[in-house]
Amino acid sequence: MTRRLFGTLCGLVFLVNFGRVAFPPLVETLQMQFGVGPATIGVVTSLVWLGTALPRIPVGYLLTRVPRDRVVLGAGTLLVAAAGFTASATSILTLQVGAFGLGLASGAYFVSAVPLVGELFPERVGRMVGIHGAASQVAAVVAAPVVVVILASFSWRATFWVLAVAAAVVTVVLYAVSRDGSTETGTGTDRNFSAALGHWKLILTGILLIAPAGFVWQGLFNFLVSYMTQAKGFSPTAASTMLTIIFAAGVPAFSLSGRLADKLPHVPYIFALLLAFTGALFTLTYTQGFVAVAVVVAVLGYVVHSLFPALDTFMLSSLPNDARGSSYAVFSGAALLLEANGSGAVGFLTEANYGFEMVFRTLAVSLLAVVVGLAVLYVVGRLPGLPGDDEIAV
Repeated sequence: MTRRLFGTLCGLVFLVNFGRVAFPPLVETLQMQFGVGPATIGVVTSLVWLGTALPRIPVGYLLTRVPRDRVVLGAGTLLVAAAGFTASATSILTLQVGAFGLGLASGAYFVSAVPLVGELFPERVGRMVGIHGAASQVAAVVAAPVVVVILASFSWRATFWVLAVAAAVVTVVLYAVSRDGSTETGTGTDRNFSAALGHWKLILTGILLIAPAGFVWQGLFNFLVSYMTQAKGFSPTAASTMLTIIFAAGVPAFSLSGRLADKLPHVPYIFALLLAFTGALFTLTYTQGFVAVAVVVAVLGYVVHSLFPALDTFMLSSLPNDARGSSYAVFSGAALLLEANGSGAVGFLTEANYGFEMVFRTLAVSLLAVVVGLAVLYVVGRLPGLPGDDEIAV
């Protein structure tokens, strides 16, 4: 039953993530359909990720009262409703509401499903979180070509109608698998949400390690197609190919990085990935030509997607059983609230006539300064919540 449940979770995470990453290849189309500029569509894409962030802390509390598998089922149901609502949007406001709803569904899913995966496979947390993440990443890989194919024969709305139908089918399957009574799932020992407050330093460190990079990543991938067409001079097809490449590089990254995170010292590994991401982004702003850009984009995609299972493994392995779910919810929710503003920021800056190259170059340099500062704190034993910190060692 555990294997079947995990397989169904991988199917649902594919659809949940597809709902989030379907918007980047639709940016240009949505601007024309609704007669708005990049800043307004940047708000739409930001709302997806704000929606991903906002429910995590309250859902974390809910998980201390309700089994995780039931919350996952609720997330699947919400995904069906939000996808249908988005497909029916007739104004920019209703599109924003639909995008926010898709984000809410994904946030509720991830904050309940990731700890559930760790609970199902306590001896192989990194490996199984990596496989689960790889299933999510496949959606990001196929999003651009699938959307392009749908646009060629139908309207942008068909993308979300297909998502609604598929999510309904998988949610029903998940209900059947989780209700067969062969094992107890998702009950855990985490029943005291306030216990998360006792681990606030470790949560803060997790946020500091991922939120700045996540902010930059949000701005990059949501506007990658526009960046490639406007700054690199690529055709729309070539630009969409770059989006596919950057996400495709994440498929092996999730799986391999999850395995490495089980074996390597967590924080030094994360710092190495952060430095590689910063360097790849800075290099991208000076790179020209399809092949050269494709190589840099592939490296960038591999590195940034390696960060996510590394951070999840670090947090899930560092937190005790009796506070893992609630603490993870606080960590991921707070981090994503910061990260979600990245695409909105890039949209506003480019609409204010700052070039993409300047914007991303500045973001890369700023991120490097943050990473160096955090690395110094780690070396001198002052990074909060880790051994060497004056007040608490987890």
